[in-house]
Amino acid sequence: MPVDVAAEVIVNRALSADYNLVALAAPAIAAAAAPGQFVMLKANAGFDPLLRRPFSIFEILRDGGGTPSALTILSKRVGPSTNLLYDARAGQRIACLGPIGRPFTIVDAPVEGWMIAGGVGLAPFATLAESLRARRVETTLFYGARRAAELFHLDFFRALGVALVLTTEDGSAGETGRVVAPLDRKLAARDRQAPVMLYACGPEAMLAATARIAARHQRPCQVSVERVMGCGLGGCYSCVVPMRGEDGGRHHVRSCIAGPVLAADQIIWD
Repeated sequence: MPVDVAAEVIVNRALSADYNLVALAAPAIAAAAAPGQFVMLKANAGFDPLLRRPFSIFEILRDGGGTPSALTILSKRVGPSTNLLYDARAGQRIACLGPIGRPFTIVDAPVEGWMIAGGVGLAPFATLAESLRARRVETTLFYGARRAAELFHLDFFRALGVALVLTTEDGSAGETGRVVAPLDRKLAARDRQAPVMLYACGPEAMLAATARIAARHQRPCQVSVERVMGCGLGGCYSCVVPMRGEDGGRHHVRSCIAGPVLAADQIIWD
C-alpha cells in the first residue's frame, strides 16, 4: 500500500533551464519502490494547483549501510506544478504519496534489456538499469532528446555498464533524428533467436512508434505511459488508456492502477 509522507527536500539540482533533479527524504517509499513505479507530489500547501501530479521515481538513494533513505525525481517544468518543483528549496516539505502503480517486469539473462527513453521519459530507467545490471543482464539505453544539453546522467548509466545509443533532433550528439530509428535498425540486424525485452517511456507518439517496431520484429515490449492523473489511486478516472480485451473488444483501464507499465501490444494507439 502507498504511504503519504511530508518529504523534506534534501537537495534540488538544476540540470538546465527547464530540467531539475530533486532528492526527497522518503525512506518508507524508497524501501518499497520497484522500477517503473511513481509518486504523487504536491509542492505547495495552497490550492493552486489543487491536485498532486505524478512523477516517476528516478533513483533510490541509500545511507552508508545500504538502507534506502531517499528518492529522486527527474522533472521538466511545463506548468504550475513542475514550476513549483523546479523552485523547491532544501528543507521544504513536499506531500509525497507512493509508491504507486504496476512496475516493469525484470528479465533474467540471457534475455537482454533494451530501454528506449525520449526526453523526460528517462525518469523510470535509472532504477530499472540498476535492477537489470544486478542480475547481470546486458542492458542498452536508446536515449533521444532535442539537443545534447538535454541528455542527462550519461555517466551514471556508463558506470553501470549500460551501452548507450544516443540521438538528438539537432544533431549535436549521437545520431541525428528520432530515437526509434536506431532501435528499428538494431532489431532488424539482431538474430531472431537472441531474446530481448523492450522497455519504453516518453511522448506517446514515440511509444506508439516503439510498439509498432516491437510488433514488426516480434519482440515483447512494455511501455510506461504518461497520463494526467488527478488522484493516482483510481478514483477520478482521469488517466484511462484504451486497450484490447481478451474478447477482442475495446476496454479502458486506469493507468494509475493497471499501469503505468502496460504491454505495448495491448494498447490501442490510434
